[in-house]
Parts: sequence; structure tokens; C-alpha cells
Amino acid sequence: MRVTLLGTGDTTGTPTVGCDCETCEAARERGLERTRFSIHVENERTDEALLIDFSPDFRYQFLRDDVAPPDAGVVTHVHFDHLDGLGNVFRVLDSLTVYASGETDPQTGQSVAETVAEDYHYLSALEVHATTPLDPVRTCGFDVTLVPVEHPPLLCYGVAIEDRETGAKLSISGDTSYAIPDQSREVLVDPDLLIADAIVPAHFCEYHPAGGRHEDADGVPRTFGHKHMTREGALALADDLNADRTRLVHAAHYYPVEEAFEEPLAVDGEEYVL
Repeated sequence: MRVTLLGTGDTTGTPTVGCDCETCEAARERGLERTRFSIHVENERTDEALLIDFSPDFRYQFLRDDVAPPDAGVVTHVHFDHLDGLGNVFRVLDSLTVYASGETDPQTGQSVAETVAEDYHYLSALEVHATTPLDPVRTCGFDVTLVPVEHPPLLCYGVAIEDRETGAKLSISGDTSYAIPDQSREVLVDPDLLIADAIVPAHFCEYHPAGGRHEDADGVPRTFGHKHMTREGALALADDLNADRTRLVHAAHYYPVEEAFEEPLAVDGEEYVL
């Protein structure tokens, strides 16, 4: 299993357009970037590729990192920075199977699968498969399981990807607070690599109107507001799940420059073989 981190940033990415903060300037000077979220997972045994979420930066990411076009994809939720790149497959792919939850979202009245099928009805190459959360599907030689997480107000899912031939396992937290249900944690546990949402350091919760939530024993918030984990929350999740290795993603440019590019914060283009 070859994992390439195509996009490791939040909704605005780093550098952010029009921003001259120290972190964005440092990213430009060092030639580093965090584009919108997307993960490429290649099965070298079957010569197939699975894409987790379709970043608006899809075209640029695939050209930059020279990875194979996807044979299948997963959409975790319908926020634009995880979905709007799907239109890039037009006249690029002859066929693409996309897996998404079939669970109806009370906020939208549709499942993620239904939203994808409706919004991209013009893509003749697209075949959307509604999946049941916590039930694995077999694609690209992997067992892929969507797991419910907490990312209000919309339904959102993390992903566990396992290769039963090699025993390799990749877990992706999805966009989520620290309050991931126990059933989901049981699926995500013991990964060789955990890719975890970590939008800002915990001390930035003082700037959020909702503050922080899910404090640890020392009072450190593990959730920023309601929707994303802090860095400290993501690292606590890694401990909870007994992750062998952890990379923190969905990082905002609000990280102070002296922390923004330190371990284990990921940047685009990182590659791991599991």
C-alpha cells in the first residue's frame, strides 16, 4: 500500500490566497504547501489506485505528484474542499466508481451518495455506490470501511483501509471533533499509519467563539470549537488508537510559524509505503 498525501490543508490551504502572515510567507519561501484535502492510496500488487476525497486542487495535485489516476474513490462528506474536485474527472477518466455513505443526513435530506450522484449527474463516467457505515466494501484490492465521526452539522465519516494480503492498515480520522464514537474507534484501531485532522494548536481555542471542548485531564482542549480536533486532540487520538505512525493534516495557516512545519504536521507530497 503506497500512500501519498496529495492535500494536507484546510479549506483555504497554505499559503492562503492574499495572506502575508509569517506562516504563509515561510511556506512560499520554502516551497512547501498544504492544498485542500485528498489522499491517494495505490495497491502496487493489483496496479489500482483509490482516492480519498476529491480536492478542488485535484488537477494540480495529480500533475505535481505524478500519481496514477484513481480507479475508485471515496467521498467522506459534502463540504466543498473534499468534494468539488470530482468534476475534474470529466474527459480524464472513462469510468470511476465512487463509494459514499447511504445514510440520510437530517440536515440535507439526502445521503452523501445521493448528493454526489445529483451534483455530478452530468458525469457519464461516474458510478456512485451507496455504502453502509461500519460495513466494509472491497475495492482496489482493499477492504474499505466508512466510520461515523462528529463534524456538525453534517454527517461525516472517517475511513479505514486494510490490505488483507499484507496486513497493512491505513486509518483516516476524517474531519471530526475528538468525540469519535467507540464503534468507529474499534474499526480505526491499530493502524500502521493514522492521518488525523488537526486544524490548529489547542491554545487557539481562546479565539474561537465556541472555545474548546473535550478537555484532557490538564484542561487542554482536544476539539477546536465543535468540528475539528486540535493538534493535541489528534495526538491523543493517535495514542487511543495505538497508531504506529501519525501524520497531522487539515492544518490551517493559523499555526505559528515556529510550529507550522514541525513534526508530525504533514505537508503535501509525503509518501508512505505500508
